[in-house]
Amino acid sequence: MKILTAKEIGRAEQKAFEKYFTEAQLMKRAGVECSKVIIKKYSGLINNQRVLILCGKGKNAGDGFVIAKQLLSCGAMPVIVLCAGEPSIAEPLQYFNEAVESGVEVVDFKKADLNCVLIIDCVFGTGFHGEVKAPFDEVITAVNQSGAAVVSIDVPSGTNATTGEAELAVKANLTIAISTLKYCHILPPANEFCGKTVTVDIGIPEDCYNGNYPQTITKSFVKSCFKKRAVNSNKGDFGRQLNVCGSYNMPGAAVICAKAGLKTGVGLLKCAFPKSAYPALTANLTQCVFAPMSENENKTFSMGALTSLLEEVKWADCVALGCGIGNNDDTQVLCNQIIRESEVPVVLDADGINSILLNIDVLRESKAQLVLTPHPGEMARLINEDISYVQSHRIECAKAFAKDYGCVLVLKGANTVVTDGAEVFVNTNGNAGMAMGGTGDMLTGMTASLTAQGLSPLCAAACAVYIHGFCGDIAAKEISQRGMTTDDMLELLGAVMGEFE
Repeated sequence: MKILTAKEIGRAEQKAFEKYFTEAQLMKRAGVECSKVIIKKYSGLINNQRVLILCGKGKNAGDGFVIAKQLLSCGAMPVIVLCAGEPSIAEPLQYFNEAVESGVEVVDFKKADLNCVLIIDCVFGTGFHGEVKAPFDEVITAVNQSGAAVVSIDVPSGTNATTGEAELAVKANLTIAISTLKYCHILPPANEFCGKTVTVDIGIPEDCYNGNYPQTITKSFVKSCFKKRAVNSNKGDFGRQLNVCGSYNMPGAAVICAKAGLKTGVGLLKCAFPKSAYPALTANLTQCVFAPMSENENKTFSMGALTSLLEEVKWADCVALGCGIGNNDDTQVLCNQIIRESEVPVVLDADGINSILLNIDVLRESKAQLVLTPHPGEMARLINEDISYVQSHRIECAKAFAKDYGCVLVLKGANTVVTDGAEVFVNTNGNAGMAMGGTGDMLTGMTASLTAQGLSPLCAAACAVYIHGFCGDIAAKEISQRGMTTDDMLELLGAVMGEFE
């Protein structure tokens, strides 16, 4: 699914008007398709019940008038609430008159009783920007305090469709995006106001879209990246993964990363780790090859492990570097040198990322493709900005960094961004229950495994992010967001891979 700015969707619609539809025709299509979603989801709630359709002065109100007429015909009791007087634009006025003629009640907001089961928010559309001014501030506040279920049409009123900015905005239970997703549906803080977002197709042909837009990661895309395994296969056909992970204090990171690699199908996996972590790893892993290394007084990798590690790197098809290794002079030297000398892709996470902060240009010295998987705090340190800047410019930050350093960048968090600087993928599955220690280690192991098996680093990262979120959603449903653990997700991972074979 494409993700567009307000200007981009405006240009696409304009081309559709020029070549295929009148504006009125497209407006009616939008209203009808949104109505279908509302009726399907809320049919049991709205039958013989008051439903308020709050409409502003813009074209988004036209969608609302169409919806009002549709709801009347399905047994609801729709009421059009005019928040700024009757429409003056031709197309919305046409559908306003049709709704009134069909018997839909109309009331001014100042006289409206917001006691109802459902509110349809058609106050502002994608053209909104800036601050919410009177009388619309009162409207939005009243909607949020009403206690009714709320559906926003295209965007929650008060959110900026392009930047994702939002201060005073409608808090929707459901947002129905028209034609494509907009940036407000996937960027904080606006995505917090959207509730569940679904998209309706109103028939704008593909030739009206012109651009390399960010795309959501879909199940069909992930399936397309996997090839069926040949009958006469052996373990060497499915890649060799080296994990340079773990320390005495953080052996679990190495265990999680290894289990994730195995459960996503890598043929051979070797774990390199400081020797004091040996008991923890061998107690929890049975399928890996173990390569204990020399360690320093912190019981992390020592400088003396470098030669052995570089030899192990030559064995691998992909290296997972950084999970739980700690950050000190020794690990910094090791990470920098592996990045310089590895001729196979390296997936860099956690302390692997922290280890290059003083020498970030080492990324330009890499002989092979790098995949970095920072969370917002690590991303902020990489670009010397604060976290709030990163969160409000997630796509721009990720895309610029990936292009500048020639890597694949996976900016983790709600709606993870995956990009190589040209193509941009945004993941829309997953949930807040995944915000816990260990899930990043799991993602690193999965990404390295899929890369070792022959997927391009960009496709491997996108597939890993989607499958990771898929596991998280199942775990949350079966257990709970608060009660789920990374181990629960790992338990599901092997079976979930069956969805993509």
